[in-house]
Amino acid sequence: MFRLSIVLSTLLFSQLSFAALTPVGLWKTIDEETNEAKSLVRISEQDGVLVGSVEKILNPAKQDAICEECKGDKKNQPILGLQIIEGSKDAGDGSWQEGEILDPNNGKTYTLKLTPEEQGKVLEVRGYIAFFYRNQYWQRVE
Repeated sequence: MFRLSIVLSTLLFSQLSFAALTPVGLWKTIDEETNEAKSLVRISEQDGVLVGSVEKILNPAKQDAICEECKGDKKNQPILGLQIIEGSKDAGDGSWQEGEILDPNNGKTYTLKLTPEEQGKVLEVRGYIAFFYRNQYWQRVE
């Protein structure tokens, strides 16, 4: 009986740890070329899908930047507050997929894969078109 309770406790703890590995939260984006922090993006869950918006721009000179290259209803909108992640769903393998991410610097939209790493402290953000992709590694703020 004692062994059974230890096994059940271990399984429960591992399930709780796995459940904590989610992209939901506040993330510091890092420029892959300069390695400098660029912005804070808040990812939340709405109706079973993830969405993410730029909550803060860290460079004071870019506070009023607009998405000049964006298309549709995002064209010429302020980057601050802009929803850049849409429609990503839990793939059941520790990643969230099927969504899109917008790069407000060039206005391009990429297919998205989000994968929490390092016990949820780092988020691998992969944007791709066909076989071409690029990764960013965001740091959890909260």
